[in-house]
Amino acid sequence: MKTLIIFGTKYGTAEKCSRLLKDKLQGEVTVVNVKKDSIPDLSSFGNVIIGGSIYAGHIQKEIKNFCLSNLNGLKGKRVGLFICGINDKDPIALFNNYFPEELLNNATAKEFFGGEVTLKKMNFLERFIMKKIGKTDKDISKISEDGIKRLADTINKL
Repeated sequence: MKTLIIFGTKYGTAEKCSRLLKDKLQGEVTVVNVKKDSIPDLSSFGNVIIGGSIYAGHIQKEIKNFCLSNLNGLKGKRVGLFICGINDKDPIALFNNYFPEELLNNATAKEFFGGEVTLKKMNFLERFIMKKIGKTDKDISKISEDGIKRLADTINKL
């Protein structure tokens, strides 16, 4: 069965996670950056995995818009959802805040993939905010290989 992974990213973490996920999935897998690439016809995919990173308290608007405008087309699919982010205190609330309820209710799998902070990719103001609010002046990598594997395993079993 063909799988489509659609992701949105600001600094590349969701793309990195999408590529790691692709390597763990069986069958033909297409990976699409919702901000840069054209979205292929959903009807040719049995599985659709959608994810993005949290930045300044929001998921990418392109991911939100894609989900809302494709709800009907996603109904007959096996849908997986993922979120990348550093704050893992309440992943369930994150999914509830960033994905439409109808999509959440029909999703086969939902996983939190963790996240990264790479200061050199940020501008001066973003680095300043990370130092003050995030209380860090070092890069952080908390990508969850286990979360990626769980989502892949769920999709592969179907």
